[in-house]
Amino acid sequence: MTRSSKIEELAKATLSDPRWSSIVARDGSADGKFYYAVATTGVYCRPACAARLARPENVKYFESCEAAEKAGFRPCKRCKPNQASIAEENAKRIAKACRLIERSEEVPSLAGLAKHAGMSVYHFHRTFKAITGLTPNNYATAHRGQRVRNSLERSNTVTNAIYEAGFNSSGRFYENTNNVLGMTPSQFRDGGADTDIFFAIAQCSLGSILVAQSKKGVCSILIGDDPILLVRDLQDQFPKANLIGDEPGYEDVVAKVVGMIEHPGIGLDLPLDIRGTAFQQRVWKALQQIPPGSTATYTDIAKKIGKPKAVRAVAQACASNVLAVAIPCHRVIRTDGALSGYRWGVERKSALLEREAHA
Repeated sequence: MTRSSKIEELAKATLSDPRWSSIVARDGSADGKFYYAVATTGVYCRPACAARLARPENVKYFESCEAAEKAGFRPCKRCKPNQASIAEENAKRIAKACRLIERSEEVPSLAGLAKHAGMSVYHFHRTFKAITGLTPNNYATAHRGQRVRNSLERSNTVTNAIYEAGFNSSGRFYENTNNVLGMTPSQFRDGGADTDIFFAIAQCSLGSILVAQSKKGVCSILIGDDPILLVRDLQDQFPKANLIGDEPGYEDVVAKVVGMIEHPGIGLDLPLDIRGTAFQQRVWKALQQIPPGSTATYTDIAKKIGKPKAVRAVAQACASNVLAVAIPCHRVIRTDGALSGYRWGVERKSALLEREAHA
């Protein structure tokens, strides 16, 4: 084999590897997934390194820094691949701020949180929202809400639960009670007693669909084969609520949801009543940012919310989602591309993804 033909073969192998496009695009999301080394310089880099693009025949791929260094390459002084990336460092700082919010009785000020994270107020606020999907205030509200929910389940009185959750006065809690619980504390403790939940069942190409709505917004979208089982599922969510079916005019709400399923591109312009822990809400917010026709892995979502090791918890949050399609957990797949589980059946997940891919 001549030297030119060997160079051509090496270049072809590099260009045909999907990792090359990440290097060309300097894709920061690929950082940590692989590293590349340049034979002529003897250094290895992150995919997002801003250095001049290497000739493809000189590029070698590695799965880790250790592998690259074992092969005789040294870390690039520009992108410092053997050190924490800016994204990783920001994730650590935001995680530190989240822990401060969670253990504080009073919600810390934005300036105080930014100082704790070692960032400017503007940069902290923007980075916090980009990583968690929530503003610091919304994160604090969601976490406080979960503390209240947990306290209500074990306390003898609503007042005790409010103080256990860290509110210094019941008045301050009641100002935001509907945003925190979606109902009054007493109603929550009683399984949604005296809360009106309107629902209707229709048919779509995926089977039977139940859509339920509280005063705040759509609180449940369930899909299945048996309408009776869907109603039982709704009863399990709100065991003592007033479930009101066949309300005049409610069929318009159901029609909008069915329309979104049949034609994913139209979206859903209905308000949602999303209830969950602070962690679940972060996951669900990240899912809502996956555009139709695209997918993300559980690992991708875990990294996006600043919890790279919480892959299993992300999967559990997806499984806990009761707003089918509106919160698109069907767009999350395994790292190997497999569809894995889906609350409403893998066949429906496959059908939704195929439909969105051709929308």
